[in-house]
Amino acid sequence: MAQVIQAILLVAAPVVILALVKRVRVLGLIGATLLCYLVGIASANLSVPIDQGVSMQVSQVAVLLAIPLLLYCTDFVRWLKLARSTVLSFLLACVAVMLAATLGWAIFSRYLPQESWKLAGMFVGVYTGGTVNMNAVGYALGVREEIFVMANAADVVMGGIYLIFLMTVAQRVLLKFLPAFKSVGAVAAAETEGGAAGGGPAVGEAYAPTAPTARARWRLVGQVAIAVGVAILIVGASVGLSFLVTGGISETLVLLAITTLGIAASFIPRLRRLEGAPDFGQYLLLVFCVAIGSIADFRVLSGSPVIFGFCALVMTSAVVLHYAMAALFRIDADTVIITSVAAVFSPAFVGPIAGVLKNREIIVSGLTTGLVGYAVGNYLGLALAYLLH
Repeated sequence: MAQVIQAILLVAAPVVILALVKRVRVLGLIGATLLCYLVGIASANLSVPIDQGVSMQVSQVAVLLAIPLLLYCTDFVRWLKLARSTVLSFLLACVAVMLAATLGWAIFSRYLPQESWKLAGMFVGVYTGGTVNMNAVGYALGVREEIFVMANAADVVMGGIYLIFLMTVAQRVLLKFLPAFKSVGAVAAAETEGGAAGGGPAVGEAYAPTAPTARARWRLVGQVAIAVGVAILIVGASVGLSFLVTGGISETLVLLAITTLGIAASFIPRLRRLEGAPDFGQYLLLVFCVAIGSIADFRVLSGSPVIFGFCALVMTSAVVLHYAMAALFRIDADTVIITSVAAVFSPAFVGPIAGVLKNREIIVSGLTTGLVGYAVGNYLGLALAYLLH
């Protein structure tokens, strides 16, 4: 019974947080995503009785359903047509984290011979797409639960440090060796007002959708039902493919199939225009944030300095390499920052950081880049892991 109650609370917490974000200005500035993390982390570190197995199961279900829902609304062709600097900066971020994870594997494999290659893949996933990718890649690689808990705790700490840097002095620091952003004017502003490609979540703030009117509510419910139904079909087809190919459930094959089918679905205009799909996908990510935060017990870091060191090395090296390569290609500071945010965190952080930068024109490209990261993070993380194995 306690496990059922915990699962219900994990699913319900984002609903309460979203309501508070809409009504309390200070909480709105913090954003729903960060608040969900904080609520989960608080429960893990304040002696609240948490069944980590339940939290892991809820997070995994949320991930498997959220991936196709988020990929539906991504116009990959449009993303490739964005400003050259945006696409190039994201590609450099991907190259940087692959190199950094390989370096980390080379240094720490002697201390973690059985897990270092898996951790390298997980860190590539998290720093090209987000925490959802780290969980997905870890699940696909069969990472032990205690290893994932420690890796997640390390990522939360390092991510918090980097987020503080981004929200304070990052722009001033990068402008010392990167060119300033050049505005392209009203066209970008108009696109920003229109939202992300394919009718994605609202732009400019962490996820906090407005409630539909009474007239539109049933139509929205119908669209969400279609979107979730297709997502369930994609997950089911992926599991079926795994049984057909391997005779059982191959977590790696299931994840790759879900990602690939989700991308394929994004080329169906009707699915891409489903208004409820990205919103419900973002809600599932908030459920994931609460669940994953609830297993981020920082006390475990005292027993895992090697994993924390691995994470710190990969993240720091990836960011520094990204900045250095961006300088070689003369990419502007704001574009580098927003693509780094999209890669290291998630689309939900793009709006708040764009606000800190006082640059609304980069929001659309940042949001779309973050959604693309959800797709490539799984491929790159698994590819590097098996390459290093």
